[in-house]
Amino acid sequence: MKYNFDEVINRYGTNSLKFDFVSERGMPNDVLPMWVADMDFPAPPEVLEDIHEAVSHGIFGYTEAKESYYNAVSNWFKSRFGYEVTRREIVKAPGIVFALAQAIRAFTEKDDAVLIQTPVYYPFYDIIRDNDRTLVTNPLLYSDKKYSIDFADFEHKIIENNVKVFLLCSPHNPVSRVWSKAELEQLNEICVRHNVIVISDEIHCDFVWSGFAHTCFGLINPNAVIATAPSKTFNLAGLQISNLFVKDVELRKKLNAEIDKSGYSQLNTLGIVSCESAYTKGAEWLDELKIYLEGNIAFVREFVDERLPKVKLIETQSTYLVWLDFTEYGLSQEELDKRVTNGAKLWLDGGTMFGKEGEGFQRINIACPRSVLQEAFNRLEGEFS
Repeated sequence: MKYNFDEVINRYGTNSLKFDFVSERGMPNDVLPMWVADMDFPAPPEVLEDIHEAVSHGIFGYTEAKESYYNAVSNWFKSRFGYEVTRREIVKAPGIVFALAQAIRAFTEKDDAVLIQTPVYYPFYDIIRDNDRTLVTNPLLYSDKKYSIDFADFEHKIIENNVKVFLLCSPHNPVSRVWSKAELEQLNEICVRHNVIVISDEIHCDFVWSGFAHTCFGLINPNAVIATAPSKTFNLAGLQISNLFVKDVELRKKLNAEIDKSGYSQLNTLGIVSCESAYTKGAEWLDELKIYLEGNIAFVREFVDERLPKVKLIETQSTYLVWLDFTEYGLSQEELDKRVTNGAKLWLDGGTMFGKEGEGFQRINIACPRSVLQEAFNRLEGEFS
């Protein structure tokens, strides 16, 4: 490979949330952190060169995106997913969660119902409850190491609760499902029938594995709001940049007005630089990274099958976040978390962080050098074999 993903980079002492907040989060000092969803790889060198050039200039005044920025974003999603978006339809924000919260405030009123499919990325719960909206859940169906949608319950919950917004996670975190076009069309038919606005969080769309293909929900429903960011794809989360695609004029006016109310205007200067650079120059790096990560997933699959037979690896269709089923051990979530943390000395995300449907599960981040991943699973084997 042109790029070296085997190199172990020391992230301690960098104010890393993953590595440097062990004691603040109540973890033992000797845990190996494999939890929060950033990667242990440097950003693409081509992107780093552009960031270094911006830093060398030395002035970090108010900065705005030019036409080249919008072209970079648009060209990426057109070439990779067949989805076309114009400059005026792109709404920039400092991060996906911030943007989703603004959208929920913009499109709903206090006590309005917002529906999510659980288990799901835990900030979804917070941005609904913290904004005084009513949380409605449509639990995914789990069988034979795979998740599917309960469409009957989905429509029933919408009708019963007069749901105003459906917050879709596509691809899904943590269960790693890539929703098929047919599944998305069925969801959309129900939402259109009941006048439900769809906000689709597609931050993981660039990490879809062999045999699967991501369908942008905007191709299903052009009036849906599509939330994207280069942060997961190119490991740029700390630079705080995201892009929402909002084709519906009225929804876009409402969203921009809500963002204006927050007092937020120009984005992080280096976020703008890195986003344009990544979508312009990062394709080769990403393509090699995906090959490496698929190798990591293959390693996990073989290790679990051969050395941890009571652990079930959920079919991994997307993301670098692997969902592991420990329910065969018969442990409560608290007992399981303690054994993972204090026995295996690993810092993972316990399943119930994603909702009660995650009871007995753990989420592990495999976006790291293979040697680190091997150490993590050796620790699991030592505790759970």
